[in-house]
Amino acid sequence: MKERLEKATEEEEEEAAMIPGLPDEVAELCLLHLPFPYQTLARSVSAAWNRVLSSASFLRAKAAASPSLAAPYVFVFAFDRSSLRLQWQALDPGSKRWFVLPPMPVAGDGEVSPLCPPAFACAAVADRGELYVLGGMRAADQSPLRTLFSYRAGSNSWAPAAPMPTPRSFFAAGAIGGKIYAAGGGDGEAGEVECYDPTADSWRPAAGMRRGMARYDAAVVGRRMYVTEGWAWPFDASPRGGVYDADRDAWEEMAVGLREGWTGASAVAGGRLYVVAEYGDSKVKRYDEGRDTWKSVSGGGVPPEVGRPFAVVGDGDGRIYVAGSGLDVAVGKVEKGEGEEERVEWEVVKGPPAFADLAPCNAQVLYV
Repeated sequence: MKERLEKATEEEEEEAAMIPGLPDEVAELCLLHLPFPYQTLARSVSAAWNRVLSSASFLRAKAAASPSLAAPYVFVFAFDRSSLRLQWQALDPGSKRWFVLPPMPVAGDGEVSPLCPPAFACAAVADRGELYVLGGMRAADQSPLRTLFSYRAGSNSWAPAAPMPTPRSFFAAGAIGGKIYAAGGGDGEAGEVECYDPTADSWRPAAGMRRGMARYDAAVVGRRMYVTEGWAWPFDASPRGGVYDADRDAWEEMAVGLREGWTGASAVAGGRLYVVAEYGDSKVKRYDEGRDTWKSVSGGGVPPEVGRPFAVVGDGDGRIYVAGSGLDVAVGKVEKGEGEEERVEWEVVKGPPAFADLAPCNAQVLYV
């Protein structure tokens, strides 16, 4: 009887171990090398694996162990041109493989009427592997939405979060210090700014904009969020723009050179602000804050096989990703040249044939 009990205890201990024969701390180090797309399957191995892989600290541990373990993935928010059906896809630029995310919950009070894809705003807390999709607009009556949905790469799942106090569409959103800020929107009358705390799942007011504006483009550089309305026909007035400083909880006017030269979709790559021009050859330029000017980046524009519309995003390593029609993606690596000159080298990752009818409306980078 004693031998049977000892044998049963040994078997239970082995089953409880994350990897039989290894201490749990060593087993957790092994799991850090598991690529993001396979973490969903790995969570079904055991309760212990599921607990570790779903933990918010898992991605932080990957980054701490080695920067190469937490690789950048490009998450593209796209829609079907004929049905307006929304979907997210994730691209691993290293392997050039795509992975489909679970369907995002339908926004709106239980109805399934079509939504206007470009009206949403998206933000990401890249190092925590979190995406946020805010607001939007019902296509039928053009009414703005208050909804907020969050995606966690750790659990590969979506969840509704506390709705925004103010319904918004065509507005700016950005992540600063792990919190999400929403500003402007609609017909430009919404000057209220609100801040979402993911830890508390709650919103609080932030300093309001000096004047409300609809979003043309927005970017976060450091702890400042830049929002511009862009040029509008007949181009006889300088575009409006504002800059939110999170440390001071205050807005200031956007510098003249910055707002007048912001003529495309922005990407923050390596801590620098770039724009991919929406006209001509879709060339790249970088903003020089000290001189309040934009400088051309040599190396050519986005390769012509990547068709508009564009969704543009950058990563911390100086790469710019341009997702285009059919989810063809141009990956541009920005390198320093002589003096202050910069040069971009492009590589195109073709989208699968199944993506032919998809158009991108937003792109975010997560380190997973």
